[in-house]
Amino acid sequence: MGAGRRVLITTAITVVCAVTVLAAPGIAFASPAPTPSSTPSATASPTPVTNKDLEAVREKLDALYHDAAVATDAYNAAEEKSQKQSAEIVELAKKIVKGQEKLDELKDRAGAAARSQYRTGGIPDEAQLLLSDNPQAFLDGTGRVLQGQRATKGLIAELTRTQQDLKQYTADASAQWQQLEKNRQAKATAKKKVTTQIAAAEKLESRLEKQEKERLAKLEQQAALKAQTAWLDSGALKDTGGKASAAGKAAVAYATAQLGKAYEWGAEGPSTYDCSGLTSQAWASAGDPIPRTSQEQWKQLPHVAEKDMRPGDLIIYFADASHVAMYIGDGAIIHAPRPGRTVTVAGAGSMPILGVVRPDA
Repeated sequence: MGAGRRVLITTAITVVCAVTVLAAPGIAFASPAPTPSSTPSATASPTPVTNKDLEAVREKLDALYHDAAVATDAYNAAEEKSQKQSAEIVELAKKIVKGQEKLDELKDRAGAAARSQYRTGGIPDEAQLLLSDNPQAFLDGTGRVLQGQRATKGLIAELTRTQQDLKQYTADASAQWQQLEKNRQAKATAKKKVTTQIAAAEKLESRLEKQEKERLAKLEQQAALKAQTAWLDSGALKDTGGKASAAGKAAVAYATAQLGKAYEWGAEGPSTYDCSGLTSQAWASAGDPIPRTSQEQWKQLPHVAEKDMRPGDLIIYFADASHVAMYIGDGAIIHAPRPGRTVTVAGAGSMPILGVVRPDA
């Protein structure tokens, strides 16, 4: 393993912490003072990495991947908004084109009406009646003129409305473009944070030897099992047993078919997923589209008590709703955990539960 392994791991955690803090916006630091270098003795015995050291690594990795999940949710939200705004801009552009065509047509009609009125408006009605060879025809014509005048007024009113609509469409399109640019910037900021946090986590893990990684995996399993056991002992499943709806069964079937596929932040299938990409696509396949992100799923979907949950319901985790999984019954979930992992089955209580939502309530 080499001398100073424990010191190396501790240093790695410190470096990753520094990288994480430096990645936060609006914080500046002075250059650190140089530290004296030291060369380990060739005869120095290896210092074993203790479980306490690995536990510190595990906690730091959890924090890094949690922050990456939060940033991923922000990225997904900005992406969803950008797609919606792009679609709205396209529709507004179509309305502007149609509005301009209608405006041109109305202007032509208004011009024709004005020219016609000019041609017939030079002689007073009384003179036209006296000079007419057919008084009845004149009277009939007068009625048509009055109708034409009313139609002209209606035409002018429609012309005015069309001009106002066109002006509003243009203003709406401009506002959407501005918002689209803001969301593009939000996406770029979130993407940078995601990649920074994941890179820091991967760097920390790369410092570990194979045996240490195996021990770290066992510690993660033990922590998850401890949390699951505490959740079960709390009686959370005592009164559960609700049957899945038809849509819930379809969503569970979709999620089950994705087992083993890799996690990828920002992905929503078909070959890779992030946590909310998996749940949103599962419910979309069941015929009930839901919000793209775990935070919006928590905000918008109906909440149900843990004791009432049934297969197909979504469990939202952590106080900031940064993770989501699908409940499949018997205290288990299917979820896309984090980078480096695959879609898997886990204990529903293995992470801190914020609450439960039901897409088809």
